[in-house]
Amino acid sequence: QVQLVESGGGLVQAGGSLRLSCAASRRTFSNYYMGWFRQAPGKERELAAITWSGGSAYYGDSVKGRFTISRDNPKNSVYLQMNSLKPEDTAVYYCATGLKRYEYDYWGQGTQVTVSS
Repeated sequence: QVQLVESGGGLVQAGGSLRLSCAASRRTFSNYYMGWFRQAPGKERELAAITWSGGSAYYGDSVKGRFTISRDNPKNSVYLQMNSLKPEDTAVYYCATGLKRYEYDYWGQGTQVTVSS
């Protein structure tokens, strides 16, 4: 069992930046996919960014060029640097990890990000 704990959410003005962190309770394999997903009120959950072995990354269209995902395997952590934030980025952000790109076995409790206009 792996527990994921997110932190770093908060309230920020449009154009500002936030850095989300996600720490795993135990060592996760370096070949696991680790990702950030988000869900806004009344909307379906969507992928923000994922990363896998070797530092490869994939970004959702809505965040591409503004968000950067990174991981620190020795610290069992993954991060999401969010720049040029927009009000439409307001959502609960969830960290997740799993062996398959489209199937995540473990999820964090979520952290709220609110961007004011």
